Amino acid sequence: MYAAELIKRGGKSFPNHKAVTYQGETLTFDQVLRNSNRLANGLLRLGLKKGDRVAFLLANSVQSVEIDFALLLAGFVRVPLNTRLSEDEHFHMINETEAKAILFTEEFLERVTALKLRLPGVDLFCQTNGSVRLSWVTGSADLVQGSTEDEPPIIVGEQDLATIQYTSGTTGKLKAAVHTQETWSAICNNILSSLDIMEGDIMLHAAPMTHASGTLVLPHWVRGATNAVLPGFNPQEYAECIHHQKPTTLNLVPTMIVMLLNTPNIEQYSFESVRNIIYGASPMPREALRRGLALWGPKFIQYYGQTEAPLILTLLGKKEHLGDDAQTEQRLLSCGRPVASALVKIVGEDGEPVATGMTGEIAVKTDQAMVGYWKAPELTADTIRDGWVYTRDMGYLDEDGYLFLVDRKSDMIITGGFNVYPREVEEVLYQHPAVMEAAVVGVPDEKWVESVKAFVVLRPGSTVSEDEIIAFCKERLASYKKPSSVEFVESLPKSAVGKVVRRLLRDPYWEGKQRKI
Repeated sequence: MYAAELIKRGGKSFPNHKAVTYQGETLTFDQVLRNSNRLANGLLRLGLKKGDRVAFLLANSVQSVEIDFALLLAGFVRVPLNTRLSEDEHFHMINETEAKAILFTEEFLERVTALKLRLPGVDLFCQTNGSVRLSWVTGSADLVQGSTEDEPPIIVGEQDLATIQYTSGTTGKLKAAVHTQETWSAICNNILSSLDIMEGDIMLHAAPMTHASGTLVLPHWVRGATNAVLPGFNPQEYAECIHHQKPTTLNLVPTMIVMLLNTPNIEQYSFESVRNIIYGASPMPREALRRGLALWGPKFIQYYGQTEAPLILTLLGKKEHLGDDAQTEQRLLSCGRPVASALVKIVGEDGEPVATGMTGEIAVKTDQAMVGYWKAPELTADTIRDGWVYTRDMGYLDEDGYLFLVDRKSDMIITGGFNVYPREVEEVLYQHPAVMEAAVVGVPDEKWVESVKAFVVLRPGSTVSEDEIIAFCKERLASYKKPSSVEFVESLPKSAVGKVVRRLLRDPYWEGKQRKI
């Protein structure tokens, strides 16, 4: 099975269903499929060929789904550009993949204009909305003018490349995970087998659709569900949208959930239509999860995955979020058990499996794993070994098979010879009533090599001292794990998908120093 075939099936199975909504505009499945075919044929008419890489720099819009589908239908290779990255990073991604075209929305015209001067190898610049007229830009109307709505005359196979997904994780080094039409189809089937997606459901997208949220489009499409698209995430507007448009499924990163819970009068907004609140991408503070369960009920579903093996490797289901005993409290710190389509093991430094309950690197084997990194054979060989993807995430499996994510390998702090995982300290910080957000990193220390430093965002109107925060942690953690210092900040640096980027907090302290770890 390949992704392009799933797109065709969905369009033909539910022609009159609502497929996409955006700011009052609605498109049916038939309209989306016909528009996608026209766009695919337009790009082919302008000289692009099957296998060409096509980069896109897009804000969420009504066209998000059509553009995505068009590239897959024509056999092009998607290269989504994270809108929050710098010009240099975008240049690197486009240059390294040798993209032949860039699709962009009007708000990124200035960035694309700057990139054009640096990218003589790009043949086509297409603006997918707006009315700007420039000699070197092909407008949306010109792109599809005269194009047929018939299926593109391209034979797409399972092993054809479908997408090159760049990820920096928390390391800051861009890596390009390559997926084929087959693995992209496997991702869709994995989601369908893991979540209860039904005909007539409404999936609400507020996070960038170039990331995990976009991965949920195709599974909802093939089931006849609607993909409701928002331009971005504003907690107040998001709550109002849920109240009035009545979606059935939400996909949120923990940061978004924390922001929602801190929205004024959030309890006045109805979430009755919502059946599933899917969350992942970063650890969920247990205190926030408790508040969410108390306010909205048993709707939460946690997943664990990564760009190299999206989306659902383990799942903590709605029923597993329920209970008020110690076992449930512990289970809520996990990210669930492996789904049917994934194998998970924990390995030590020697690559051998470790005992139950021991921390090591998480390795996974699944059909939805990438085929490798783009133009990085050594990194590919180091990451994929005997069919297992070594995730660089640290965790352990308990006796019941639940996976506990401890931290990224690169985020582990070694202080005085002891290992400290930032998440463990952050969980305690989130228990303090004055703390809204928290992040922990290791900073240089003359005596201990590294010491634990906390960055804290306080709740509006709350006050607390550094000494009080440290004392609070000391009561709940081993002494070597407590923060040695606390810095109060207005906000924490986050990636496009809402993950706290610890390296941006940590790196300034290590400038000019030779790291020991």
